[in-house]
Amino acid sequence: MTDLLPIFSRVMGVFLVMVAGAAARRFGWVTREADTSLSRLTAYLLLPALFVDRILGDSEFQLAGSAWVPPAIGMVATASQLLLALAFARSLGPLIGLASDGSQRAFALSVGLCNYGYIPLPLAQFFYPEAEVSLILHNVGVDLALWSVGIWVIGGGQGGDNRQRFFSPPVLAILAALAIKQLGAEALIPSPVTQMAGALGQCAIPLGLLLSGAILLDFVRLVQWRNVIATILAACGFRLLAMPLLLLAAAYLLPLTPPMQQVMILQAAMPSAVFAVILARLFDKDVMTAVQVVLATSLAGTVTIPLWLYFGRLWLIGQP
Repeated sequence: MTDLLPIFSRVMGVFLVMVAGAAARRFGWVTREADTSLSRLTAYLLLPALFVDRILGDSEFQLAGSAWVPPAIGMVATASQLLLALAFARSLGPLIGLASDGSQRAFALSVGLCNYGYIPLPLAQFFYPEAEVSLILHNVGVDLALWSVGIWVIGGGQGGDNRQRFFSPPVLAILAALAIKQLGAEALIPSPVTQMAGALGQCAIPLGLLLSGAILLDFVRLVQWRNVIATILAACGFRLLAMPLLLLAAAYLLPLTPPMQQVMILQAAMPSAVFAVILARLFDKDVMTAVQVVLATSLAGTVTIPLWLYFGRLWLIGQP
């Protein structure tokens, strides 16, 4: 079990960046007014630069006909989790403190959508660098599931036209990088451009984690913890126990490449995504339920993430 120590250390390092973001918010160094501009900077410039740098810089990643596999798995896995979460919330809602339609939908989105970006990406860079490009492509499928099935789960008949989400700057950057890779045109890109993409990409994850910590602190100040034990236990049981077992079982049974198995290990270990709270607020659902789920699974995740990374690798790869 001594192999668990470096995993715990690395996971805590990621969460401490979020703690630093919360401290920056507490001392007024990152204001709420700055959230929108910094979020856009991260989503529209830094993340696209990171994806282009990683895809074009990975000499071992070959497109062939397999580039569709990670997005397909990401979409099917995420859509399945969201639908299972909604069925779970509908069937057991009154027993776990979810009496209203809004609370059930907020709960379902929160436990059905795991953190698929800012936490697993730095962990992939450290533990599974060969799987980083597969994780990036996998997340395209997660986005597709989020803006289709996820919007239906949280909004019901609401939703509107979210086609622009399918063609966001990160997705466009991934498609452009894949096209360049397919054409074998990496050598035609000037060296200063690739250096710029690398430098900007290095900023994406730290800034995203800092912002996540700052936003979570705002939620901590608002959350109510009275009479929510059943909801929290159900959320942690679904997100941090049932879904990891289901994802790892699928990874064991499916004929996946080692990088995709590693992606599944990372995704299985993740807590709920902070973005679920934003969508709950956008669709006027029970924001407090979403906040409780995200905070509870994130705090518990500091313990469960290293455990699932350890046991997932032991189960699928045969190594601790």
